Amino acid sequence: MPLSRLERFLRLFTDVRPGEGATAVLMFVNVFLLLCAYYFVKPLREAWISVTDLMGFDSGQLRAYSAFAQSLALLPVIAWYGRLSDRMHRSTLITRATLFCMSNLVIFFIWRPGGPFDAITGAALAFYIWVSMFGLFVVAQFWAFAADIYTDERGRRLMPMIAIGATGGAAFGSSVVAPMVKGAEFGADVLLLAALVPLTFSIVLTRVVDTKEGGGAKKEPASEPKTPQDEKPRGGLAMIATSRFLIAAAAITLLLNWVNTNGENLLFRVIAGFLQEEVAEKGLIDPAAVDAFTKNGVAAFYGNFYTWVNAVALVLQALVASRLLKYGGFGVILLMLPVIALFSYAAMALVPVLIVIKMMKVAENSTDYSINNTARNVLWLPTTTEMKFKCKPAIDTIFVRLGDGLAAATVWFGTNVIALSNQGYAAFNVALVLVWLGASIMLIREHRRLAQANAAAGGG
Repeated sequence: MPLSRLERFLRLFTDVRPGEGATAVLMFVNVFLLLCAYYFVKPLREAWISVTDLMGFDSGQLRAYSAFAQSLALLPVIAWYGRLSDRMHRSTLITRATLFCMSNLVIFFIWRPGGPFDAITGAALAFYIWVSMFGLFVVAQFWAFAADIYTDERGRRLMPMIAIGATGGAAFGSSVVAPMVKGAEFGADVLLLAALVPLTFSIVLTRVVDTKEGGGAKKEPASEPKTPQDEKPRGGLAMIATSRFLIAAAAITLLLNWVNTNGENLLFRVIAGFLQEEVAEKGLIDPAAVDAFTKNGVAAFYGNFYTWVNAVALVLQALVASRLLKYGGFGVILLMLPVIALFSYAAMALVPVLIVIKMMKVAENSTDYSINNTARNVLWLPTTTEMKFKCKPAIDTIFVRLGDGLAAATVWFGTNVIALSNQGYAAFNVALVLVWLGASIMLIREHRRLAQANAAAGGG
């Protein structure tokens, strides 16, 4: 079968074979829409929390400490999702989970600050926690679906190209926030309703792809032999505890997010200090004026920051990720982020000023959203469907938030016990990155063993 015109175009980005182009494009558009929806609401999350003081905590403390609440909230959610995955077809599971998230967006629009239920406090904190969970969950769910419809060999070729849709959706979503908000009747809060549109189309595309690719009938990889324990359904956390591969994946996820969130908290702390100096220079003393200046300043900074992160990530995903995977292999793309993080936090420790921290965080986050995003999704190709829909969502949500929780503990300890400076936070991250590198080497070995066993058994 010859390549179609579409497939010849797609070969600019990766190795596409005849008959693969249509599904790859549908998956590309699907993840584009999901990330677009997420980046509609993500800047609003930062804006709401930036002017919120609750229970004696300022906005920075609420932002950091909320990770513990997210971890606790995710435990029953992942357990519930795992039970549903045992009973539901994958497209039905994804449809219902996405519809539930959409209903939550409507609830938050009604509960928004300044809305009809403004008297009920806690909306900003609840929204911050929910958006953080939502962004992890819908993306993990999509990549579990992608890993399930592709074999190991096809996934290694096509998933880097599909991931361009993720970085493209993030870049597009963050870039159109300002024009959408300008002149809107409900201000920035209109983004909650706007996010419903791409999520609706995402459901449609998921069902189309599921039907086109056989509706979940793909053969389980023979590399994961069944044991007596497998005769009854197990939860994702229970499965993780029985596998060195899964333990290593969970450890890396935790360390990655501990490091990254420490960096995000450091950036937020430096921005807050910078804006406080601006407030003093402008002589603003009215609390309402100070809040408005701070809220607008934070929203503007993060809008610019996310645009740079996503633009660089898009270039890396389109031009680097697939080639790096093809010629360097899985190990190279998995080690890329911790190596960059090591250099970034060393630079921050030496020169802890806003412009340097911003530049280093752009480098770290853009690599995470592109090359490392490819690594952590290719990681799951040689695993079973059960592992994909139970363990991947558990690791990509609970262990992400546990890492964030440890970052919150770092903030508390650094603030209340040892008065850690900005340089101190960066130096601490350097030490964490060294541990992360060691765990990455372990995961590379386990992944190679699993992929070789799967290939020998004819699974991909």
